Amino acid sequence: MPHVVRSTIIDAQVDRLWAVLRDFNGHDRWHPIVARSHIERAQPSDRVGCVRRFVLRDGSELREQLLTLSDLEMTFSYCLLDTPIPLFNYVAHVRLLPVTDGNRSFWHWESRFTTPPGREAELARIVGDEVYTNGIEAVRLLPELTREDA
Repeated sequence: MPHVVRSTIIDAQVDRLWAVLRDFNGHDRWHPIVARSHIERAQPSDRVGCVRRFVLRDGSELREQLLTLSDLEMTFSYCLLDTPIPLFNYVAHVRLLPVTDGNRSFWHWESRFTTPPGREAELARIVGDEVYTNGIEAVRLLPELTREDA
């Protein structure tokens, strides 16, 4: 079972970073591979159990469900419901922590999933690099995180 982990330090206050990431439907505003997204049944994007349906830039459609969300702990978890690539039992967790040295943020993003035999390394690379690393790098450049007056 692949276990993918990416973590980094972001040069932004943790509350600013949390404001961006806690919006379960906001990834189309920052992730380079997401073209558009909406929450099904017009539910709020912070309601545990809500489902986001989104389209990637290549036209692929996915559905993910918000499993947990804690503003106090700055964490959330979600799972894949429908995906065109063979990731099964996919559950991901995001956690932020303040870094007091420089008023920065620690971002931890991880997942576990199963795959067809022999595709573990390939699919772990896709999740780790194309989804997590590319997403982290895009968030790092957001103006609302880098502006002094934000």
